[in-house]
Amino acid sequence: MTTAERQRSAQQLIRPQLPAELTQRDGCPFDPSKGLTELSGRGRIHKIEHNGDTVWLVTGHDEARAVLAAPQMSSDRINSPRARALISPELHAELFPPERQAGSFIFMDAPEHTRFRRLLTGQFTVRRMRDLTPRIHEIVTDRLDAMIEKGPPADLVHDFALPVPSLVICELLGVDYGDRDEFQRRTAKLLSLNTTIDEQIKNTVELRRFMRGLVDAKRRSPGDDLLSGLVRDTDLTDDELTGIANLLLIAGHETTANMLALGTFALLEHPDQFAKLRDDPDLVENAVEELLRYLSIISMGVSRHAKEDVEIGGTTIRAGETVVVSVPAVNRDDSQYEDPHALLVDRPRGHHVAFGHGIHQCLGQQLARVEMAVGFTELVKKFPALKLAVPAGEVPLRTDMSIYGVHSLPVTW
Repeated sequence: MTTAERQRSAQQLIRPQLPAELTQRDGCPFDPSKGLTELSGRGRIHKIEHNGDTVWLVTGHDEARAVLAAPQMSSDRINSPRARALISPELHAELFPPERQAGSFIFMDAPEHTRFRRLLTGQFTVRRMRDLTPRIHEIVTDRLDAMIEKGPPADLVHDFALPVPSLVICELLGVDYGDRDEFQRRTAKLLSLNTTIDEQIKNTVELRRFMRGLVDAKRRSPGDDLLSGLVRDTDLTDDELTGIANLLLIAGHETTANMLALGTFALLEHPDQFAKLRDDPDLVENAVEELLRYLSIISMGVSRHAKEDVEIGGTTIRAGETVVVSVPAVNRDDSQYEDPHALLVDRPRGHHVAFGHGIHQCLGQQLARVEMAVGFTELVKKFPALKLAVPAGEVPLRTDMSIYGVHSLPVTW
């Protein structure tokens, strides 16, 4: 197998291939591509063939929830029939040795997934997130006050959106915030659409080595953090603890950071909505849900593999076939939302799938909601005259990343 074939096969497994016109945002930076919007208007489940790959693409809301809740659908892309068809046993062993799969519960099915989920659910309760709110408020206000003291202009990503969730997840897990450059740099490499498979392997190994050292430290001297609790109170192996901690660290800062930055960009480009939130802080919970729906930063979609034949929305998905739920399209489904392409911070809360659905629904969603609610509330209060420091067209978009957002957001006030 040539290097190019090796790269293509591995990338097809990691991210099912879809045409660029369905994934690349080509108009407004907050909207799905025109091609995806047009496709959504022609139906709710679509068979897509691209570069020798065939997948079902779901763009309807009800159909998406059915896929994500169906027990016939598997999240285990690593050991699926698709994996065996795409890559050789030798490449599979190189990419996914047992120690690297350990603890990666988002790619597991029941009962393995159930075991890990049960251990972690108690750590991410609504009550615990509310108890964290004063500390999150302190972190948010410290970062915003530092921006004020420094003076305009500022890069909202560097100065606010990235530090806030990074600080929160570091404290929650017991990671030294001084190590942030290490995990942020390697996370960015892992999420880049341009990273080669060899670079992916290297960064995965290095990130696991970093986290394994932390697990060892917690075994020697546990604290009051979440990771110490897992070390002390469960029978998880070191490999499992390392995998879980890596997932929580990556998901805990990347997604929320991009929602804070892209959400601010969207509000600045919709000044009437910015003003509504500024003038009525009680709208913040609705605003958070609306921004999650409207922006849908998981642009590449969520994939599942059929373990057996299953009917979704009148379409039969055969055993072994791959389904991709297009989160941006599903969250703009006009059967669920009136005027779905409008950003309305006072829109009544709906059932978006920004956090997924079913047993794999995002474990940290309540934490993300609290961080965004506090973040946007304090941002519009402390910076009522916030505006872009560059033309909107010059804001660098993360079209090269699997999690969408902005690389930087120059602002002034």
